[in-house]
Amino acid sequence: MSKPPSASRVARLLLGLVLYGVAEGLMVLAHVGVGPWTVFATGLAAQTGVGVGWLANLIGIAVLLLWIPLRQRPGPGTLLNVLLVGTVIEATVDLLPSPEHLLVRAPLFAVGLLLLAVASGVYLGSGLGPGPRDGLMTGLHARTGRPIWQCRGAVEVSVLLVGALLGGDVGVGTVVFAFGIGPLVGFVLPRLDGSRGTRAPGATVTAR
Repeated sequence: MSKPPSASRVARLLLGLVLYGVAEGLMVLAHVGVGPWTVFATGLAAQTGVGVGWLANLIGIAVLLLWIPLRQRPGPGTLLNVLLVGTVIEATVDLLPSPEHLLVRAPLFAVGLLLLAVASGVYLGSGLGPGPRDGLMTGLHARTGRPIWQCRGAVEVSVLLVGALLGGDVGVGTVVFAFGIGPLVGFVLPRLDGSRGTRAPGATVTAR
């Protein structure tokens, strides 16, 4: 029987997930474009009227189901990710006003992006399981033999295109996210992660 995680690791996990949800919520409120998976969620929200945070949770559950044929095993962090991140996104979007002026929205996006990188380092450093989307990438890598960056690129371009066709929030922020989140997480993670050097080559990750 495996040893249960320490209270400090669980606290780190929960803190990272909450910060991640707040960060995503701030970027949604900025309305200058969001990351591929959130473009998908905002596109579904535009078509259904369901809150973007609740849809993020549902998308996470759907992605987690794809782990079954890929023979991936979720950790406690994976399951809490599916339940908590979208809920915090929804609360952030509901509780905070969406600014009208670009001079406010652009810095709000920047704060969200930086907070997302920090949250990823905090969450992943707990070592309690990857987010459902990252597990999908590593599962596809294991089953197909393709490099992780190819698996990630194929999936994220696909959800981005579908989200854009549904009317999701695509903009300059989407491009900034695509090129910025990897280097930011790469900078933050070694400083917050006690398990340095264990990541597969090309496996730039975020909490989702």
